[in-house]
Amino acid sequence: MSTMKFCRECNNILYPKEDKEQKLLLYACRNCDHQEVSENNCVYRNEIHHSVGEQTQVLQDVAADPTLPRTKTVRCSQCNHPEAVFFQAAARGEEGMTLFFVCCNPSCGYRWRD
Repeated sequence: MSTMKFCRECNNILYPKEDKEQKLLLYACRNCDHQEVSENNCVYRNEIHHSVGEQTQVLQDVAADPTLPRTKTVRCSQCNHPEAVFFQAAARGEEGMTLFFVCCNPSCGYRWRD
């Protein structure tokens, strides 16, 4: 299992980035210029696409994923639970990345966008 990497400059999450000229896999910060060479050339990339009927299980899996960062500063708008998982993903039909939150309350699992 891979662990999350954080920027030494601003403590933001580092994301995989390919250096095509040098044929290297880097981890780069999106807030500053910090980059570091990956120790491993393999990166897990989640490209799960599900139908609406499968969303309930997907959200429970996301909320239970120990590799995703968690926050206790954003409360769920449905059940007011104080803990949520957050991640960036491309929303269908939209360009760019969107920040999503999933409530960690097992009986809720509500997902919302920032």
